[in-house]
Amino acid sequence: MPSFDFSSEADMAALHNALDVTRRAIDNRYDFKGTSARVELNDKDKVITMHGDSEFQLGQIRDLLFPAMEKKEKESTKRLDHQPVQRVSGNKVKQDLKIRIGIESELAKKIVKLIKDSKLKVQASIQGDAVRVSGAKRDELQACIALVTKEITDFPIRYGNFRE
Repeated sequence: MPSFDFSSEADMAALHNALDVTRRAIDNRYDFKGTSARVELNDKDKVITMHGDSEFQLGQIRDLLFPAMEKKEKESTKRLDHQPVQRVSGNKVKQDLKIRIGIESELAKKIVKLIKDSKLKVQASIQGDAVRVSGAKRDELQACIALVTKEITDFPIRYGNFRE
């Protein structure tokens, strides 16, 4: 019985590349000279940290980072969970952007319900942080892929692990 998985994984190589582009842009911009503006990535915790002198400067860093991320990996900014801006030592500020990996349980339930309500002849089940879809015909699975990619637009979802 053919099956595949819906999952959501961040391309860490593309993310590192986008952060390098952003760092170079920050180093080259005249309005960032002599400031504490910088971007860091904690690979272990999957957190991007932006440092700046003001909230306005954090917005400027965000305006550099997000297009670089979108250019490297489409819809990658949708997986970021914005944490509140924090004051650090005097007038400096920082903001953490957590990278969400995998499909959360609420979204997985929404995907399963969407598939069941569509009356396609496929079965969907939640497998940890992925949703496995299996069916008798490959055409039904392709219709399921089209349905989910059309309906779920607020979080980047990929399909893969296709098995015959």
